[in-house]
Amino acid sequence: MTSEPRILTFGCRLNAFESEVMRNHARAAGLEDVVIVNTCAVTAEAERQARQAIRRARREHPNAPIIVTGCAAQIDPDRYAAMPEVSRVLGNEEKLRAESFLPGANAAVAVDDIMTVRETAPHLVEGFEGRARAFVQIQQGCDHRCTFCIIPYGRGNNRSAPIGTIVDQTRRLVEAGYKEVVLTGVDITGYGADLPGRPRLGQMARRLLAQVPELPRLRLTSVDCVEVADDEDLMDLIAGEERLMPHLHLSLQAGDDMILKRMKRRHGRDDAIEFCRRARELRPGIAFGADLIAGFPTETDEMFRRSLDLIEECDLAWLHVFPYSVREGTPAARMPQTPSAIRKERAAQLRAAGERAAQRFLDKQTGSEARVLVERDNRGYSEHFAPVRLSEPAPEGALVNARIERREGMTLIGETVRRAA
Repeated sequence: MTSEPRILTFGCRLNAFESEVMRNHARAAGLEDVVIVNTCAVTAEAERQARQAIRRARREHPNAPIIVTGCAAQIDPDRYAAMPEVSRVLGNEEKLRAESFLPGANAAVAVDDIMTVRETAPHLVEGFEGRARAFVQIQQGCDHRCTFCIIPYGRGNNRSAPIGTIVDQTRRLVEAGYKEVVLTGVDITGYGADLPGRPRLGQMARRLLAQVPELPRLRLTSVDCVEVADDEDLMDLIAGEERLMPHLHLSLQAGDDMILKRMKRRHGRDDAIEFCRRARELRPGIAFGADLIAGFPTETDEMFRRSLDLIEECDLAWLHVFPYSVREGTPAARMPQTPSAIRKERAAQLRAAGERAAQRFLDKQTGSEARVLVERDNRGYSEHFAPVRLSEPAPEGALVNARIERREGMTLIGETVRRAA
C-alpha cells in the first residue's frame, strides 16, 4: 500500500493552501513516507512549536525524509538545515515548484532571495483533505513594513494572481462540490497593485461572483480596514451581495493611536471604529473578528486600556490575541520592551474580554436562522463564522438551514430546518 505524504502545517490559511499544493506535488513525484513541515514565523512561539514538531516527527517516523519549508525556513534556512532531523530545507517559492519534489532534487538547502520574485504562479488545488471549504490564493507577499512583522522577509513583496486565473480555480472548486471559497493571501487588500489596470480586491471579487454564479459562499481572510473602506466596489458587495459572507477579520493589532503609529500601521483608532460603524450600517448583523497584539514595546497601562475598550467600541466577536513577540531584524525589536510577564497578563485580559464578546454575539443569535456549512460530526459554521452543532445528521460539505435554539459554551445549538444544498 502506497503511503501518503504527511504535511504538518503551522500558521495562516495561506500556509494551509500551500500545504495542499505541496501534497499534490509530492504525490505526483511518487514521494512516499515523506514528512513536510510547513512552518510559520509570526511569533517566536510558532517557531518553537515547529522545531518541536520536527523532532517529534523524527521519533515517530525514524526512516522518513523530513522536508522543512515555510516562513521560518525562508528567513533562517541555516538554522533548520542544522537540525539533525531535517533532510532538506525549501524556501517559500521553491516549495510551490513541482520540480522541487522530483527525484534528483537533492540540494540540502534550496532557498533563494524571496525579494527577487516578481510573479505569483497560479496553483490549482482541486480538493482540500478534511475541509468543507476551499482556499484560493489571490496574492503573495506584502509591500508594507509594520515594525513588529518579519513576514515580508519570508514572503517577499506583493504579487497578485490574474483575475482570470482566480475565476478558473474557483469554478473548478465549485464543480468539485465545494460550497464555500475563501480568498487568501498575505495582504489581500493589497491585491492588484502590481497588475495591469491595478484592479482592487472589490473589483476582483465582484467579477468572480458574476462569473461563477453557482458559488454559494465567498469569504475573505484578514483585511485592512482603511483599504476596505476606500474600496467602493468591496463596500458595495458588503452592502448588497448575500454570497459575500457577513464576516470580516480585521488586522487591527492595537487600539491606541501612538502604539499604532509606532507599529507603522495604516489606520488609527477612529478609522477602525468608523469602518465598523459604516459596515454595520450597510450590512446589519455583520460580525467582525480582529487580530490584537498585547504588550507592544512602550505600551503603557492606559494605552493597553484603549485596546481593551476597542473590543466593545467596534463590537468585535472573534479575537486572535498574541502577546508581542520579539522578532530580530524588525524595528520593534530595538524599541524599549514591555516585560514578558506584563505581555502575558495583558494577553490574558484581552482573551477573557474576547471570550465575553463572543458569548454576547452568540447569545444574540438565539432564535435566528443560520445557514450552516457542515464540516464534520454534524458541526459547521454559520455565515458569521459562528460554530454550530446541528440537531440532525448532515453530510460533510452540505449547506443546512438551522434555527438557533441556544448557546452551549462557545457553540450554538441549531435545530435543522431543511437541507439547503
